[in-house]
Amino acid sequence: MEELTIVVDDKVGTLADITYILGKSKINIESISAASIGGKAVLVLLVKDAAKAGSLLEKNGFKVLESKVLIVRLKDEPGQMAMMTGKLAKAGINILSLYYVAKEKGVALVAVHTDKPAKAKRLLAPLLKLEGE
Repeated sequence: MEELTIVVDDKVGTLADITYILGKSKINIESISAASIGGKAVLVLLVKDAAKAGSLLEKNGFKVLESKVLIVRLKDEPGQMAMMTGKLAKAGINILSLYYVAKEKGVALVAVHTDKPAKAKRLLAPLLKLEGE
């Protein structure tokens, strides 16, 4: 899955503008994170059609970075995040971003963006959520 990152000046209505643009084009947001840091707004979105969403946002004046993320399925219980992050650390894989996408029926879906996506994908293969699930 692709993660879209947008860094813009922090202004009232920016998030409303971005979500309106995507919603009007029938692009569903799977996960979103927004933070204000030093006068900048940092937005991170997961969408199914990242190419279309990125292109649409760029046409509307936003600079968009696309990154590949893995969606990992973990048991929703203590220690599972430590197990996964420990595996990555032991393999020398740096985590660039990580966040919960959803939790349901004892399973947590976590988006992980790493500096070595192919290696991380091989290492975490048994935990990966398959496309279309």
